[in-house]
Amino acid sequence: MVTSFFDMKKGFPVLLLLTIIVIAFHTGSCSSPAEAASKLGGAAGGKAASKNLIQAAAASQGGKKFKPDTIEVVATGYTAGEESTGKSPGHPQYGITYSGVKVRRDQVSTIAADTKLFPIGTLLYIPGYGYGVVADTGSAIKGKRIDLYFETIKEVYEQWGKRTVQVEVLRKGTGKLTQAWLNQINLATEAGKPIPQTYLES
Repeated sequence: MVTSFFDMKKGFPVLLLLTIIVIAFHTGSCSSPAEAASKLGGAAGGKAASKNLIQAAAASQGGKKFKPDTIEVVATGYTAGEESTGKSPGHPQYGITYSGVKVRRDQVSTIAADTKLFPIGTLLYIPGYGYGVVADTGSAIKGKRIDLYFETIKEVYEQWGKRTVQVEVLRKGTGKLTQAWLNQINLATEAGKPIPQTYLES
């Protein structure tokens, strides 16, 4: 198939046309590799689409194929409130995670995990929830169990409950997480688009 495509009689014009299309695609239609990856992902949703977007973004930045580790965990939900943390809104540490950052439900949300398995700063993709960064711990969160942050108890029950999911480890944490980094990754990550490659590097 390849030899007939690049036949000397008709291959050169086709090759020239393909070269022009590729150059136009890279310079005009997409301003960033993440945007290109987003277009490659199409309208498909869910885990497979997210994985394709992440791999496409990684491949477009250095040609490396990115394959995240997948781990099955039990995922529950928590809030900043007294029912989950023992802290009421008047408490000075209300809404502050073990890492020191504020709880957040965003493009990249704060989650709790066992730091022996997922150190602080570990970036995960959780099907049905989205991206989460390990920022917190919990006395009941041991082993292959994670707790996902939601703003209200109602959201925990209506949107999540308790599920067994295959999470993807996009970046292993170093044990530290800063508010500045969390703010930056949320600004850099747009809805439906992959996390920029720089945030996936250790």
